[in-house]
Amino acid sequence: MLAPRSLPCGCSSEGVRETTIYDPGGTSMPDTVRLVDYFYVEVPDKPGEGARALSYLKGAGVHLLAIHAFPKGRRAQVVFVPSDPVAFRAAAKAAKWKTVGPKKAFFLQGDDRVGALVDYFAKLADAKINVTAGDALAAGAGRFGAILWVKARDVKRAAKALGVG
Repeated sequence: MLAPRSLPCGCSSEGVRETTIYDPGGTSMPDTVRLVDYFYVEVPDKPGEGARALSYLKGAGVHLLAIHAFPKGRRAQVVFVPSDPVAFRAAAKAAKWKTVGPKKAFFLQGDDRVGALVDYFAKLADAKINVTAGDALAAGAGRFGAILWVKARDVKRAAKALGVG
């Protein structure tokens, strides 16, 4: 574990585990795996709700590592992964949002490559931990980002399997 430092997102590196997973010519940066807090709110499933929530957080100066939204019955669930959970909670409270959380997820970043997530999924499978949801994307400039969710009862074991903490 590295000593906490300030990251480009303005958040702390505390809880960050850097691991070199792929390094064909010694030019790859280490992947980072972080155990992060996330929160969610339910909103009406109609145009403009996402823009309203994101605009509010922007105005409050809340930086987001990730957002994930999906329909849930006649409503929509919006999941926020803030770089600063304290700032998010303050903004959500001021907006009178009914938030659920904090809950835990794993946030991954690294050099993009074929099969970038295979080793992470394999480590969790070897530990008999099911990934209940995941999102990943090529972030541009040769980088990838991903977020993985496991059941709450499996978070500690997943952190150990992924080398976090």
